[in-house]
Amino acid sequence: MEFCVEDSTDVHVLIEDHRIVFSCKNADGVEFYNEIEFYAKVNCKDSQDKRSGRSITCFVRKWKEKVAWPRLTKEDIKPVWLSVDFDNWRDWEGDEEVELAQVDHYAELLEKVSTKRPPPAMDDLDDDSDSADATST
Repeated sequence: MEFCVEDSTDVHVLIEDHRIVFSCKNADGVEFYNEIEFYAKVNCKDSQDKRSGRSITCFVRKWKEKVAWPRLTKEDIKPVWLSVDFDNWRDWEGDEEVELAQVDHYAELLEKVSTKRPPPAMDDLDDDSDSADATST
C-alpha cells in the first residue's frame, strides 16, 4: 500500500498483526495520520516500508499468502481516500493458470534436453580438407 505524501518528514509506520498505523508531515507541516484495521492477520515481521520523495510504500505480507481477501480493511465500507493500485494488482485465479503453464513449459524443455538421441552423423566431414587447411597456413 502506498501513502502519497510529497517531501514527507517525521514518518512513522507501525505494522502490527491486524493493523497499520501511519503518520507523517508534508512539506507545509500538515500532519497526516491513518490507522487501518486489516481484513485478516498479516505477517508483521516480514512486512516493511520504504520512503521516497513522493510517497511512503508499505509492503505488507498476508499471514495466509495464497488466500485472497475481498478487501483490505476489516470494515465493509471503503474509506474515500483508499484506492486500488492496478499496476500492482494480483489476480489470484489467473496466477494458478500462469503457474501451470510455466510448469508445463519447463517440463517440455526438460523432456527435450533429457531425451536420448543418437549422436549426429559425422560422415559428411572430409578428413583431407582439414589437413589441407592446416598445411596451407
